[in-house]
Amino acid sequence: MPNDLIATDPIIAHNFFLEIDGKIISTLSGVSGMDLEIEDATLTQTGIDGKMQIVKTVGNQVKAPDITVTRMAPVDSTKDELWKWFNDIRDKGMQVANRTSKRKNGSVVIYDSSNVEVSRYNFYNGWPSKLSVDAFSADSNEPVKENIVITCERLERVK
Repeated sequence: MPNDLIATDPIIAHNFFLEIDGKIISTLSGVSGMDLEIEDATLTQTGIDGKMQIVKTVGNQVKAPDITVTRMAPVDSTKDELWKWFNDIRDKGMQVANRTSKRKNGSVVIYDSSNVEVSRYNFYNGWPSKLSVDAFSADSNEPVKENIVITCERLERVK
């Protein structure tokens, strides 16, 4: 029996990065919330025989996800691009007149073990809406991790 169904190796997500405006700004240790979802529209009606009929079809919008990325906390947050971006929004807010001033486009990019890009998820008009730090423990050898929620208006897999 030919093995045509498995013609390539699977994507192993152990080498991935966060790009903002085409520049790698962080190595990641985890990503979640990469949900691509189309809203459905439901129509309920009574058929000729009196039985209820439910019809589902494509709705009028694509749902925008909140992406959560996990990484090791930087030693100096004042020099970190994500912290600068988050603090700028927290301290100065978003300009109503220029809605794109703080929103940025970016990607979660996955590389294989030979540093060849194998997958890319682009997000559009994103901004960091939450930064949280894992719990500390004096009896642990684990590095301090941060979870950053990036709120965006669209997500698509392009590779």
